[in-house]
Amino acid sequence: MAASGDAGEKKMITLKSSNGEEFEVEEAVSMESHTIRHMIEDDCTDDGIPLPNVNSKILSKVNEYSNKHVEAKPADIGASSDTASAAAATPAAPAEDL
Repeated sequence: MAASGDAGEKKMITLKSSNGEEFEVEEAVSMESHTIRHMIEDDCTDDGIPLPNVNSKILSKVNEYSNKHVEAKPADIGASSDTASAAAATPAAPAEDL
C-alpha cells in the first residue's frame, strides 16, 4: 500500500518540445535542469513548460539522462556515508609514525 501512496505524491511536470510533443516528467527529474528548476520555482508550470529551442528527440534524451541521475542519488548518498564512516573508524596514526 505504501507504494501506491508514494506514486500519488510524485508531482508531474509537462515539458513541451519545439515540435509540439509533450512529456510528462516527475518534478524531481525536471529539477535536474537549472533552466526548468527556475521556471518551477517561479511557478510557471500551469500550462506546461515550453522549451522552444529543444526538439523532442533531444528532450527525450535529456529526460532519460536526468532520470538516471535522480535514481542514482540515494545510492551515491549511501556510498559516501559508508566511506565517511569507514574513514572515521580508521584510527589515526600515532604522531611518532609521522
